[in-house]
Amino acid sequence: MTEVPVRIFPASLHQTGKTQLTPLDLSEALSLPYPATAPNLLASFIEVKAGESLETGVEHATSQSFYVMRGKGSSVTRAGLVEWSRGDLFVLPYLGDDAPSVCHSSPMVVGRQCVRHVCESDDEFGSCSLYFVHDEPLLQYLGARPVDTRRFQPAMYPGTVMLETVGNISPVDEFTGEVRNRRGILLSSQDSTQTKTLTPTLWSLLNSIEAGATQAPHRHNSVALDLAVVGTVPSVGGAEGDGASGGIVYTLLGRELDANGAIVRPLKVEWESGGVFVTPPGWWHSHHNEGNSTAWVLPMQDAGLYTHQRTLDIRFQAEETQRLQNGVSRGATLDIQKSDIENKVKEASEHVRELDEQEGGSETEGDVKPLVAERSMFG
Repeated sequence: MTEVPVRIFPASLHQTGKTQLTPLDLSEALSLPYPATAPNLLASFIEVKAGESLETGVEHATSQSFYVMRGKGSSVTRAGLVEWSRGDLFVLPYLGDDAPSVCHSSPMVVGRQCVRHVCESDDEFGSCSLYFVHDEPLLQYLGARPVDTRRFQPAMYPGTVMLETVGNISPVDEFTGEVRNRRGILLSSQDSTQTKTLTPTLWSLLNSIEAGATQAPHRHNSVALDLAVVGTVPSVGGAEGDGASGGIVYTLLGRELDANGAIVRPLKVEWESGGVFVTPPGWWHSHHNEGNSTAWVLPMQDAGLYTHQRTLDIRFQAEETQRLQNGVSRGATLDIQKSDIENKVKEASEHVRELDEQEGGSETEGDVKPLVAERSMFG
């Protein structure tokens, strides 16, 4: 069986100024008879020239996610109209077969779970672009289709709200006094009560890495299709990584971690703003910002599925290194000891919150609190 490969898809694929859909297709590398970026997911770049429209359709997907990388416009869905601008993210469930179609351009999209995207304006390339991810490859592998009952409700995560929420997270850890190496928010649906994920299959996080910071190695069993929202910042009058930018933003990836916590024989992937790279499941990876500006990444994973199955098995360098040095190998996918500690912290936090509410105070945002979208965002 072939391995999920490390791949880079450059931003130039959606900076042509044309109206087009560009699947990030790795089906040949994965030995699959249908388009796929990973066994369970297909990612694509949607580009729509200003003043034009483009229809996208899937046959049977339980989840569709759209992140606006550039421009201002709207999308007509079978659930209603979505008006969007840069930084917004919206998700759609399988909407059944009875809702009227909104696509009319081609037999390839008519009658499907289609969406019609319209670009109003863009000041940079003359076209809008969206990062589009769905789970149709999973259903094609199973030979299945969703039931007509919605597993979650359509939802919008406004970019301004997401940035404000991240900005409200203290840059300094309240307990240790140390400067955080990253600040981020999990994007959660109120319908995903157990997994706290974007949809039953999709997981996403808007994550920032401060200038000069490093996020230590970690790994998980889900694949990550990472969109570098803001990566290496070119210097004025120079190449990327030179002069004023101070350095590049990159990820190191490798299959193994040594006893000192270093990734063995790592591959280095630079973050290009607007580009996507694939982090294979199970690979150790660390993020590094050697520049002078904050870097942003939006990973899209099939971790909703793994979280539900209790097989995500996310591990972190410090804990894994200590186990290796102690000659201990953890086989369970859930770290029970860590879970017990987290439950105690959660109970203490809830007690503090109750006292705060009794005193008329307000709840503060934490770096692990999910951002839950409201359902009344579509019109």
